[in-house]
Amino acid sequence: MPGLAGKTMFLSGGSRGIGLAIAKRAAADGANIALIAKTAEPHPRLEGTIFSAAEEIEAVGGVALPIVGDIRHDEQVAAAVARTVEAFGGIDICVNNASAINLSGTEYLPMKSYDLMQDINTRGTFLVSRTCAPHLKRAENPHILTLSPPLNLAQHWFQNHVAYTIAKYGMSMCTLGMSAEFADDGIAVNSLWPRTIIATAAVQNLLGGDAAMQQSRRPEILADAAYEIFNRPSREATGNFYIDDEVLAEAGVTDLSGYAYVPDAGLQRDIFLDE
Repeated sequence: MPGLAGKTMFLSGGSRGIGLAIAKRAAADGANIALIAKTAEPHPRLEGTIFSAAEEIEAVGGVALPIVGDIRHDEQVAAAVARTVEAFGGIDICVNNASAINLSGTEYLPMKSYDLMQDINTRGTFLVSRTCAPHLKRAENPHILTLSPPLNLAQHWFQNHVAYTIAKYGMSMCTLGMSAEFADDGIAVNSLWPRTIIATAAVQNLLGGDAAMQQSRRPEILADAAYEIFNRPSREATGNFYIDDEVLAEAGVTDLSGYAYVPDAGLQRDIFLDE
């Protein structure tokens, strides 16, 4: 496997959790990691800032470029991508990790929350991908990877939180369309989703607290799966909606017990997966 030494990753929402784990896995090879995220100051309910994330990335062998920015704003994304290219000479990997969640039903969801999810999830993924695309076209093995689910149109995944589903599936529709659009350019465009819920701040704060955390796997399972995807030939591995454990199984990793947040605990299947 060629590894990611010297490669440059542009990643949205990398201050903590899944994004930071993906960044650190690439950084362990000596990759350059540009992070765009909003958390510049410590938050009482959210661990880490973009600057503490940069320190962790460099501690494992990578080169970090922390950029305080909001992917809802076109000019901030354009400036962040320009800074990345100036610092590292190009972009090899684009990771759309930033995402907002609110599982309220239709009558109870404030339109401000609807707009936030659309702006960060669907629009943000589109914007970051399109801004990185000209640079990815010049890369040797370019990848866009979006943290979004397979497009499961079963009605029960819409009925309780239609706004969140629309926003999350919008990210996946970017994968569906862009993988075909950029196929001739050799850019792999894929999505990655976990089999189980993942121990993140969102799970802790919004989706069940300690009880949910105990039924979770650690973010490193997605980081290891993403690493496998990034090392696949971009012209041969595109348009896929990958599930983390399936990617690892293809790489020969079948014992996933080490990823459990709590050893030997029962695991909860993630949203949007029927089986």
